[in-house]
Amino acid sequence: MAADEGPAPGGTEGWVGLLRVGAWAALASVVLIVVQIGIYVLWPPPTTTEGFYVLLVERPLQGLLALDLLYVVSNLLAYLLYLALGVALWRVSRSAVVVALAFGVLGMAAYTASPRPVEMLSLAQSYADAAPGEQVALLAVGDGMLATWMGTAFDIYYLVNLVTLLVLALLMLRSPLFGRATAVWGLVAAVLMAVPSNFGVVGLWFALASLVPWSVFALLVWRSLLGLADASGVGERSLARAA
Repeated sequence: MAADEGPAPGGTEGWVGLLRVGAWAALASVVLIVVQIGIYVLWPPPTTTEGFYVLLVERPLQGLLALDLLYVVSNLLAYLLYLALGVALWRVSRSAVVVALAFGVLGMAAYTASPRPVEMLSLAQSYADAAPGEQVALLAVGDGMLATWMGTAFDIYYLVNLVTLLVLALLMLRSPLFGRATAVWGLVAAVLMAVPSNFGVVGLWFALASLVPWSVFALLVWRSLLGLADASGVGERSLARAA
């Protein structure tokens, strides 16, 4: 066996693929944040249901993006990142990892139930072809859709996602696989998620502020997971030759 080969660190044998997927998901999530901010700045979302209907009819893709279509993708990427961290932190505390990932599943389920981009697109098309009396009813339905988008399910998603990130960041403080700075950035991002973005101006500022520590955290995790995947791959090849 070569001097630089040995068992995979942290018991990550057999998980090289997930570690790499989690690493690149972390990087992609940061890229997507930049894209989402650019979209928001260049094309601010409408403030009324009728405004969304008009936008969805005239520019469907832009309308879907205004309804947080990319945010669904961001959450999927974040969960892939959490799964990879769960593998890396499994030996620190299995119970805590299971709890964190369970809360992550709850958060994903809650969020995917809240946005209504496809439904709003369908309503917008109906609104464009409807008579004035029918348009009033369709506006009321759209108001309900938008209220659901930023309603209870969204708040639940925010809070359980906070728990997931908080638990994983605390475990990282006890793991030799991640630097202390990575864990601290994760903790800061988690704390800033304590106020959902739909809580008025305060919530919006907290949401924007959380993007900075989250992005730094994700970039540091990207680097760490790639290194861990490389080391795990070496360990797997070493074990295969030994067998």
